Amino acid sequence: MIVSASYRSDIPAFYGAWFLKRLEAGLCRVVNPYGGQIYEIALTPEAVAGFVFWTRNPGPFRVALREVARRGFPFVVQVTATGYPRALEASVLAPQRIVALVGEIRAGYGPRAAVWRYDPVLITSATPPAWHRRNFTVLARAFAGKVDEVVFSFAQIYAKTRSNLNRAARSHDFTWDDPAEADKRALLAELAAIARELGLKPTLCAQPDLLSPGLEPARCIDAERLSDLAGRPIAARAKGNRPGCLCAESRDIGAYDSCPHGCVYCYAVRRPELAKRNFQAHDPDSPFPIAPR
Repeated sequence: MIVSASYRSDIPAFYGAWFLKRLEAGLCRVVNPYGGQIYEIALTPEAVAGFVFWTRNPGPFRVALREVARRGFPFVVQVTATGYPRALEASVLAPQRIVALVGEIRAGYGPRAAVWRYDPVLITSATPPAWHRRNFTVLARAFAGKVDEVVFSFAQIYAKTRSNLNRAARSHDFTWDDPAEADKRALLAELAAIARELGLKPTLCAQPDLLSPGLEPARCIDAERLSDLAGRPIAARAKGNRPGCLCAESRDIGAYDSCPHGCVYCYAVRRPELAKRNFQAHDPDSPFPIAPR
């Protein structure tokens, strides 16, 4: 079993102490966000083939990564860095600091241990396509040589995303747009070409209609990458989380509405203030990342 920690939250940035206690205990419990059932997930070497961590700030997770490696688990860190204005992501780490932390991961755990995510691509009056071309070029030059892959996706505008974007737009005086598919495809093709020129493999997360030549589908939960890191085969069937997703089968141990980064485009948070309250109520000694109520 591959364990995902977590596309529902940012465990490395905010819940590292909890994760270490769960690793020591050999299990955690999570609540199914759709049905409310409670599941117990083993975190022992016998049960876990590897970990995939998702974060915007791997710095607080240094100790946890060392412990994961000491226990013999292979892992991949999916690190998001977009460099957006504070009106869009209120409290994330500056990209140059993320680049340095990714360099530490590469030096400590190998050239395949980290993947850079430039996602979601969001079009606003502050971040139009020309801005993305300039911004991505700067970031890609910084990440080149530290990662071998960059993952894109265009922002998915769910009802909660629309609400949070509209509220932020009113507060910070910007407008936003969900472009036509052809426009999305054209911008992604340009960004992918920049990535290839800098030696980065460009991939696209679960949006097959936006693929173009030179832009491959992403496998964010990637058994092949974990196998390379482990030095042994890790078998896991493909079982995507939504249409177009090619991820290997995994169990996620996070909770929605628990990441206080404050990114207004986030699909995993209904309201930023709710995520902050849940984080403040979090108990590192609980078997749950966020205890059920």
